[in-house]
Amino acid sequence: MLDLPPLARFGDRVATGLLDVTSDPAALDSSGFWAVCADFEGALTCARFRDVREEPVPAPVPGDWLGPAVGDWTSSLDRAAYTTGVRRIREYIAAGAVYQANLCRVLSAPIGAGADMDALTALLALGNPAPYAGTIRLPGHGVEIATASPELFLRRDGRVVESGPIKGTGRTEADLLEKDFAENVMIVDLVRNDIGRVCATGTVTVPDLCAVEKHPGLVHLVSTVHGELRADAGWPELLDAAFPPGSVTGAPKSSALRIIDELETAPRGPYCGGIGWVDADRGVGELAVGIRTFWIDRDEGMLRFGTGAGITWGSDPEGEWRETELKASRLLAVASGAYEVSGEGLQS
Repeated sequence: MLDLPPLARFGDRVATGLLDVTSDPAALDSSGFWAVCADFEGALTCARFRDVREEPVPAPVPGDWLGPAVGDWTSSLDRAAYTTGVRRIREYIAAGAVYQANLCRVLSAPIGAGADMDALTALLALGNPAPYAGTIRLPGHGVEIATASPELFLRRDGRVVESGPIKGTGRTEADLLEKDFAENVMIVDLVRNDIGRVCATGTVTVPDLCAVEKHPGLVHLVSTVHGELRADAGWPELLDAAFPPGSVTGAPKSSALRIIDELETAPRGPYCGGIGWVDADRGVGELAVGIRTFWIDRDEGMLRFGTGAGITWGSDPEGEWRETELKASRLLAVASGAYEVSGEGLQS
């Protein structure tokens, strides 16, 4: 394994000089600049860095990233198991146990000991640019992540908080179905309820509902939820109320989590968790939902990547499988070298 120094990179902001690491969310209301990774299963890693500077993501250097071969990826749920899971969720919906649940699978491929996630981030910046892209590299603490997330989980500026749930995906806007819009509205209601638990009464609003956003290779429906934190609420209370993100669990959240635990065969880890930064000195921070995210499992020597879809009564099992393939295909191609670096970016 390379001797890689701890690093965090979010957009054009890069942090180095690791000071301390904690699992206590109260640290995010203390001082300093923190990189944050919250696993879907609840493990929290907060890393404070000494030096923060503006620095563009470096251009990829051929040979810096040695990813797995295209054919090396395996899935925690194959096509038959995934479509069976979709049908099972529809049975739960018919029985009134849940309105919507996310069903995800984890893709894995062997990775060499010299793999550096910051080098993968450089490739993703060209092949799949994203508003919440970033790297957290903490080899000594078991956290090595490269994300190209398009989804805002929580943004905080003083007492004002915002969430931007994504539900509904298609290759083009014309592919979006009535089911996608209904799913988005359901999750917006869930997010309103989540942040409403820690916001002042009457401050939770929805400025945007089901806006269409274009991303590389696909489009999403995105909504925006605003609120103002109560005076007695900080990061610990906000995370406790909102985690895990509603857009990657389902509604009601408690029922969806039970179904996820039953049907999924691999832990999600940082996928579908929260990944981002907090500047405690300024009272601001931004956590993305950990989708379109790669992470290294050094114990197993594996690179992992998650993909999934929201299941409703209107879901077609084969269509949901194809959605998971659509979400994964471009990013797996970048990570496996199926896109080539050129003077104009990445080309297939």
